[in-house]
Amino acid sequence: MKAGTAQKMILNMLSTGAMTRLGYVYGNLMVNLHTKNKKLTERGVGILENATGLDRRTAGKLLAVAGGRVPVAMVMAKAGVRRAAAVAALKQSKGQVRKAITLAIP
Repeated sequence: MKAGTAQKMILNMLSTGAMTRLGYVYGNLMVNLHTKNKKLTERGVGILENATGLDRRTAGKLLAVAGGRVPVAMVMAKAGVRRAAAVAALKQSKGQVRKAITLAIP
């Protein structure tokens, strides 16, 4: 039991470090989430609520406009741009959300 717990902790640290280095983390939230079902959609709306300060309804609409892609919705909300500009900024920043927000700000 103890060895399994230690192994799980190490794997969690490695995956968190990898996600952080890839730029998929915004604050303390892993935002690289693509909504494929209702549960993930609700999680994505919650992430948008926490990161952007939007209310639940607005966050849900924004996520729908972003095609269910939380990183795109995050860039749209933080930079105040349309979907195409958010996608272009994410592509230019190689998926790094914080850098994409900076690039997308008009």
